[in-house]
This record gives sequence, structure tokens and C-alpha cells, in this order.
Amino acid sequence: MVINTNITAQISAGNLQNSQAMLSRSLARLSSGSKIINPSDDAAGLAVASRLDAQVQRLNAAKANIGNAVSFTQTQDGYLKKIAKAFDRMSELTILAQDVTKSDADRALYNAEFTELGAYVTSAASKDFNGVPLFSTTALNVTTDSEGSTFTMNGIDLGAAVYTTAVAANVSTLATAATALTDIKAAITQIATDRATIGAYQSRLNYTAEQLTVSKENLTAASSRIMDVDVAEESTEYAKQNILVQSGTAMLAQANAMPQSVLKLLQ
Repeated sequence: MVINTNITAQISAGNLQNSQAMLSRSLARLSSGSKIINPSDDAAGLAVASRLDAQVQRLNAAKANIGNAVSFTQTQDGYLKKIAKAFDRMSELTILAQDVTKSDADRALYNAEFTELGAYVTSAASKDFNGVPLFSTTALNVTTDSEGSTFTMNGIDLGAAVYTTAVAANVSTLATAATALTDIKAAITQIATDRATIGAYQSRLNYTAEQLTVSKENLTAASSRIMDVDVAEESTEYAKQNILVQSGTAMLAQANAMPQSVLKLLQ
């Protein structure tokens, strides 16, 4: 029996130190909600979760871009809806102007309204959305995923010949009214096509946005499985380590008291 070196106490102290470290780790996990406190806890898992979290953020950005693109197309269609009504009225005026019981003076009155409606269409062609022209020949590439892939929306051009020809027509005479009718009918056909194209873009964008939402949910769940702590499991681990710390403290006290028995041999 020796008193200079208490091996039992040293072993007890080592076990207590390990239990305290595990208890501290369990407390940190429960308080933070994260299973990985230090990179050493799961280096590979941390790397994977970091990449997944970054991808989720990019998906959020792509979804925001798509939302803005949908708003852009809705604004376009809002203008085209009113322009279509203007063309409808203009086509009606071309027929009214061909009434043989009307004089050219009467047709001049029809033509005044016809001209103003044409000016409205011309004015709408120059509108923009946050500085981006609503109606031009320039195609827009909308980001559709976290990797920067794009979907191309071709421009809707109100400056196309079919539109400019229609708004430049007049109904001041029987002959010009007949010609204007042909031009306006062509413009009506074109605007119906353009609105259908916008509708197709909106449908594509809406489906893409829904897919991004599903992808985000799946990626978030994958990251959660790596990073988030299982509270029920960790609570059990905490209770275990807490008991070990308490028992280890008590046993260390007993181990430190063991050399005192040597005193009995010296009596």
C-alpha cells in the first residue's frame, strides 16, 4: 500500500473528466438544437450539411426570381388585356364608319376616337417594369434552379408591324375604314397569340416555383437529419452522463480517502 501515488484516484479522476466532457457536449447539443457542435463531431456530415444549406439558399433566390418573373408577365398581360379591348372598340369603329348612311363628317368623329385609341396602344408599348421594358424584342432568361439554369421568355413586341400598321390606320373614309378593319383584325389575332404566349409562360413559371418548393423541403429535411439533434435521444444521454458525473464525483472522493487507511498501520 502506497500514499505517494493514488492510482485509483487517478483512474476515477480520468473517468470523471470524460463524463464531464460528455455531459458538457450533451448540454451544448440540447441548448443549441444542433447535433454537430464542433467540426470534429462529424466532419463529413458538417461539410455535406453546409453544401445543402447553401443550395437551399440558392433555391430561395431562384424562387424569388421566378416570383418576379410571374409579376412581370402579369403586368404585361394587364396592359395587353386593355389593349385588346381598345382593338375591339377600334374594330367596331371600322364597321360603324362603313355605314353608307354616314357622311364623312360623321366618320371624322369616329376617326377621332379611333386615333385616340391608337395613341393609347402606342403609349402602352413604352411602359416598363422596374426599368425593364415590358414590350420589346429582347428575350428574358429567368433563373429556374439552384445551379443557375434558365428558362427563356421571348419578348412581346408592341412595335411589331402588325400593331403599328393597325394604329396608323384611319376610318375617315369608306375605303380607309375597310382597310383599317383588315389591319385591326390582324392586330386582334396577334394580341390573342401574345396573351396565350404569356399564359404559357406563367404556367411554366408556376410549376417551376412549385418544384423549387418541393426541392427546398427535401433538401432542408436532409440537412436536418445531419445537423439537428434528436432531443429525446440526447435527453437520455444527458441523464446518463449526469448520473455518471455525480457517481464519479462520489467515487473520486472515496478514492482520495483510501490512503488514510495507511494511518491505521502506523498506530
